[in-house]
Amino acid sequence: MENFIYSINATMPVFLVMILGWWLKKIHFLTDDFVTVADKLVFKVALPVLVFRDIAAADLSKDFEWKFVLFCFFGTCVFFGVTWLFAELLIKDKSLIGSFVQGAFRGSAAILGIAFAENIYGSSGLVPMMIVASIPLFNIFSVIVLMRSANAGETNQRAVVKKTLKGIVTNPIIIGIFAGIPFALLKVEFPVIVAKAMNSVAGLSTPLALIAIGAGFSTGKALEKWKLTVVASIIKLVVIPGIFLPLAVWMGFRNEELVALLILTGAPTTVSSYIMAKNMGNDGVLASGIVVMTTLLSSVTLTFIIFVLKNFAYI
Repeated sequence: MENFIYSINATMPVFLVMILGWWLKKIHFLTDDFVTVADKLVFKVALPVLVFRDIAAADLSKDFEWKFVLFCFFGTCVFFGVTWLFAELLIKDKSLIGSFVQGAFRGSAAILGIAFAENIYGSSGLVPMMIVASIPLFNIFSVIVLMRSANAGETNQRAVVKKTLKGIVTNPIIIGIFAGIPFALLKVEFPVIVAKAMNSVAGLSTPLALIAIGAGFSTGKALEKWKLTVVASIIKLVVIPGIFLPLAVWMGFRNEELVALLILTGAPTTVSSYIMAKNMGNDGVLASGIVVMTTLLSSVTLTFIIFVLKNFAYI
């Protein structure tokens, strides 16, 4: 029972804040403009400051783990490649493959990942290192598979590709991570005034991000293509973590490492996958359906996986 309570405490507060955001939007307390501004504030200011603060305070000589970073990098390559091969073999309508593959492998590692890590450990833990190893690959692989099945014209595709690659280089979260590395290497201690200011801004990131996600949550026609939506959701929430987490345990990863890897493999599909699929001429209905279903079901799957990991004393 103790481990079950631990699992509930690790996941449910995150989803309850998201539900609060959804309810506040439902009663028109929050507006679409708020969601847009909150997303920008979190992505461009609060989260970068949070990861900068955590990286700058880290002892990289002890905390940086090449084994972990390489596992994230190659793991991302493998589950993307296998998912794409599976889709090519089994999906007859090739125009659906891009949305299916992206939805099945691309999780919300940054925003929800940091939220879960902070809720469990009180800091972002090893999530920033996982982001460096995997998030650029998420974007690159998404462009590749979406281009393969896109219905849009070649000119539009090239424009989106250029914009996406530029977005990787100028990603505020990745910039925040790399900006913190020199401070960590030089062991810089910030003045109390600066440290408190950073803590205040960083403290905005998790609650504001979760409220914005909940407020922006909409089903609409999202579940029309429910068969492929279910298959992609099972791959995202069950198959990928079911394969890679036991492998990670076997390789000796524990505690914060495993939590970061759980986020990498088992987090619900990121909302940006829908935006990207739609802009690149892929199936927006299927893309949004996967986002909706994985977000709803992840409250159960993540709680269960954390319970299992805690039960075996791996976290």
